[in-house]
Formats: sequence, C-alpha cells, structure tokens
Amino acid sequence: MNFPLLRALLLVLLLLPGALRAESAAAAKGGDYLLVPGDIVHVQVFQEPDLDREVRVSHEGAITLPLIGRVVVHRRTLQQLEQELRELYAHDFLVRPQINATVVKFQIRTVNVLGAVNAPQAVEYPPDKTLNLIDAVSRAGGFSRLADRRRVRLTRTAEDGQVSNRVIDADQLLANDNATPCPVQADDVIYVPERVL
Repeated sequence: MNFPLLRALLLVLLLLPGALRAESAAAAKGGDYLLVPGDIVHVQVFQEPDLDREVRVSHEGAITLPLIGRVVVHRRTLQQLEQELRELYAHDFLVRPQINATVVKFQIRTVNVLGAVNAPQAVEYPPDKTLNLIDAVSRAGGFSRLADRRRVRLTRTAEDGQVSNRVIDADQLLANDNATPCPVQADDVIYVPERVL
C-alpha cells in the first residue's frame, strides 16, 4: 500500500476547507477576483441612493446602470470597475463621485470529474479560488483502486470554442512537492481511466 500517497491525500482533504473559506472572504472584499457572467454586483454611489443598484453580470459580461447605461465588466477586478464607474459618472453627471462595488453572489463554477474516482461528480469550487487537478479529484472521493493515475485526461474548451486535451501523470504531481499543481478552470472535464490489468 502506498502510505505517502494516502498521507498526502488526507492532508489535502483536511486543510482544504479552511483555506477555501479564508481566501473566499478575502477576495469578496475586493482582492484580485475577476468578474464573470452570472455574478451579482452591488454598486453604491455615495450620497446618491437613487443610483444604487444590485445587478447581475450578463452573458455578454456587462451590467447596466442608471445614467451611464451599459458597462462591460467581464474579467475586471472590483477596483477596476469602481475606477471606471467614477470616471463615467464624473464625465457628465456627478462631481467627484465615490463608488463602492461588492460581489453579493458569485457565479457557481464546476469541474466535472469522471471515470475511476470514488464519487464521480461535478465539483463546485469558489470562483475567487484556484482549484488544481489533485484537489478536484479529492473532492470527487479520490482515485478508485483501479484508477490509472498516470494517464489522467484534462479536457478544456476555450472561449473561442476550441477544445484541448492534455494527459497528466497525477502520481508525479503527488510525489514531487515542486511540481506545477496543474490548475483547472470552470467547465473543465477530468477523466481518470482504469488501469489495464
């Protein structure tokens, strides 16, 4: 039995929930979180309550606000959004406006983990947190006893619709502390094949 591997997986499972909560709280306050379609943002204009809005980022990555209309926010941080809104409102409507933007609700993101894992499923993860391949497999119950951990396939569809496939040696990721953790993205598919006996 591979005790170092089991010990590493157990450590990941024990430490992951606390770390995710802490990083989610930090990013919700502004951090480096990038807005995506489906997020709900609260925009508050100081001393202008009629302009305050809670808006959902559209599929096109935009929000619509009073007076200034449509603003593209996709892949922008909250600080970048606040700066742009200050400029737009200051241009024709307000004198030195003070804007505060916060994410009220994050869009749910998932990675599908299939094949030789103990609980194949769509794994949800906080959008303000990165998730790597080993963590995703751990959340799907870990590798089954028949898993071929050396030939894990990661399938990703880019924004332009192009699909890429990559084969990853998960044993190498687990054995090497200096290995790149292989981050995954929303809607990736991780497929763990069975070993050929």
